[in-house]
Amino acid sequence: MRVGDLSAALRHVDRRMFLAAGLTASIAVPLRAQPASRTADARAETLIAAARAQIGVTTIYDPAYVQLPYPGGDVSRERGVCTDVVVRAYRDAFGMDLQARVNADMRADFARYPTRWGLQGPDANIDHRRVPNLRVFLTRQGAELAVPAPSSDSDWQPGDLVTQELSPPGVARSAPPHIGIVSEEKVAGGTRRLVIHNIGSGTRAGDILASWRVTGRYRWLPV
Repeated sequence: MRVGDLSAALRHVDRRMFLAAGLTASIAVPLRAQPASRTADARAETLIAAARAQIGVTTIYDPAYVQLPYPGGDVSRERGVCTDVVVRAYRDAFGMDLQARVNADMRADFARYPTRWGLQGPDANIDHRRVPNLRVFLTRQGAELAVPAPSSDSDWQPGDLVTQELSPPGVARSAPPHIGIVSEEKVAGGTRRLVIHNIGSGTRAGDILASWRVTGRYRWLPV
């Protein structure tokens, strides 16, 4: 598929998702297209608001494999995993469907994505719900940034995406991956930012930047 054809297909999918999602009462933040004139700060605020709206709604951590509709598939909003926080935030904030976008990118260049799950091709039910796949996708969107120190107020910005492995900082070992959205809030009396994520008790804002080894930082705020 040519790049122009792929871009047109994605725009078509996103437009269909915008119309369909508007009929879904469970979405906490109304979908709306963001004018190109909005600043990065305003887009970050919109993304964070969409993530924060999941707090108290998504109360269960559930990693079960589920057959999902396509496009726009989602498990019930009271449950999910860390990646679902990100997927739902982008849908609610910008009307962007990461299920469709990751699937399209994997179809275009499947060899670029991890093969640890033994797949022979894309699986739209689960691919966008896996942290390693989101890392590859975001890097291919040009969203990857250098990783600063956890308490670096001048570098970590609201709306950044942080990926981690659940091992102590400085310990390089294989551990489960994690992802969250950096918020504008900071720890009491400090400079480290809280992260909106789901690691076991539903969506929450927590002080986790210094808790586990950071593997990536991404800033993807579509206009």
